[in-house]
Amino acid sequence: MPAQKEDKRPADPEADERNRRSAAIGGHVLGALGRPDGLFGVQVRRLWGDRYRVNVLVGRDAASTTIAHSYFLVVDEAGNIDTTSPVIRRQYDS
Repeated sequence: MPAQKEDKRPADPEADERNRRSAAIGGHVLGALGRPDGLFGVQVRRLWGDRYRVNVLVGRDAASTTIAHSYFLVVDEAGNIDTTSPVIRRQYDS
C-alpha cells in the first residue's frame, strides 16, 4: 500500500474563518428555505465587505446541476443574515 502524502501547508486562520463563515451562511439559507429534493450543494461567494451571493444547486451530479434559488445577502461577522434579496421564504420541509 502506498504511503499517504502528508499535508505540509501551514495553517491559514483567515481561510479557516472564511470557510467557517461560508458554512454558517449556507446553513442559515437552508434553515430558512428548507432542503430541496436533489440538493447538490450551496455556493457562497463573498462579493465585497459584508455582501454575499448564495446559489442553491440541485441535480444528480455536477454535470446536471441547476441553480434552484439565488440570493444576495448582507450578513454580520458571525454569518447571520441581516437582509436578503429576494426574501428567503420557506419552500421545503426539512
